[in-house]
Amino acid sequence: LDTLTVGRQVSVERSLRVGDELGGHEVAGHVIGRGEITELAREGHDVSVRVRVPEAWMPYILPKGFIAVDGSSLTVGRTFTDGFTLHLIPETLRLTNFGTRQVGDLVNIELDPRTVAIVNTVERVLAARLAQGAS
Repeated sequence: LDTLTVGRQVSVERSLRVGDELGGHEVAGHVIGRGEITELAREGHDVSVRVRVPEAWMPYILPKGFIAVDGSSLTVGRTFTDGFTLHLIPETLRLTNFGTRQVGDLVNIELDPRTVAIVNTVERVLAARLAQGAS
């Protein structure tokens, strides 16, 4: 919030209630840190966004996986050693503040907790098996 200024647009969405339909993935608001928008490219009516994040986060960011950027649940396009792309459709641009974003803007990043748990568990199990095989 320290980068917000008076009058800046933010995306606000009503919380999910028990019994509501879940049409995407759950976003809890547990921001891990910030990414930086490094590229914006208009492709017809869509916008492709490249976001740079710490390389340590990349094991948890998978192509076609989920990520929350500024509180919006989005699907990852491509991944790189230092970031990922998003492909935003007109509806997403209309309902969020992504249409006003510029190169250099910082965005809040929330990783999908299920992906984090799966990756960490698989790494622990593989490390334990490798250690057993070495002894």
